Amino acid sequence: MSIAGGYAAGASAPAVRRERIDESAAGQRIDNYLLRICKGVPKSHVYRILRSGEVRVNGGRIGPTYRLNEGDEVRIPPLRIAQPERSGPAPAGKPLPVVYEDEALLVVDKPAGKAVHGGSGVSFGVIEQLRSQRPDARMLELAHRIDRETSGLLIIAKKRAVLKDLHDMMREGRIEKHYLTLVAGRWHNPLQHIKFPLYKYLTPEGERRVRVSEEGKPSHSIVRLLNHWADYSLLDVELKTGRTHQIRVHLAHLGFPLCGDDKYGDFALNKALEAKGLKRMFLHAARLAFAHPVSGQRIALETALPEELQSFIQALGVPNG
Repeated sequence: MSIAGGYAAGASAPAVRRERIDESAAGQRIDNYLLRICKGVPKSHVYRILRSGEVRVNGGRIGPTYRLNEGDEVRIPPLRIAQPERSGPAPAGKPLPVVYEDEALLVVDKPAGKAVHGGSGVSFGVIEQLRSQRPDARMLELAHRIDRETSGLLIIAKKRAVLKDLHDMMREGRIEKHYLTLVAGRWHNPLQHIKFPLYKYLTPEGERRVRVSEEGKPSHSIVRLLNHWADYSLLDVELKTGRTHQIRVHLAHLGFPLCGDDKYGDFALNKALEAKGLKRMFLHAARLAFAHPVSGQRIALETALPEELQSFIQALGVPNG
């Protein structure tokens, strides 16, 4: 698929593009579709042209959540790319660990520090790397996202119908997602439900942030205490909803910031922890369980803490209970 309106130095000015949606893009949200094909265009600008009605589908205005149908004609206005894109395919890199794979989907163990997709200053992410390493794959699309700083299990769909089913399962809470995190402070409750609504906003610098607010969307996390030390607690957090930065904001709001969190954490503590060997956010997508969207068979997957997090836990000594 060609890039809408992109140009490099010396190229002709961008023009209106019209794209016909084929089977591979059918069912995808228009905002995600544009973000995928308009590489180099800031995310904020993509949403701006959607809100203004400059993007048309079959001649009519649509919202950012519109789902494309096979045969739709998408009108994309001229878009200027501030920096020319890096030419050539995504670098192959070290193969990502595959935890599960069949003809419908695959699950990889994403390392911390790697974005799930390109954009926002990142040239290539997990999905671009997989497409580069698997040139014969008809389709590879993210079924969900985890933060760049988070490690762990990530589901990729290999068929459009499977992607839609996985999205429905995510939205309806039919995929169990458990994360392991180390927080500052002594967590006392063996089991606790957190239901603070979360509101997403942009800072004056254009960075995405989330806060607890009655204006926000309903959000539900279930926290289970696994171990604790004098100054830290190891928690299992089950997500019943999948809001942006949900675990980080819920726990920080209660006074238990994630160790190493550079957005919502204790920055002085993070600096001290870095000197002790913790050089990343302590958040790991450890377990997934769901009914396979094709066979209905229950799939239960687990991945251990990465070595750098396990080593830090061991350095804390024997837990207090």
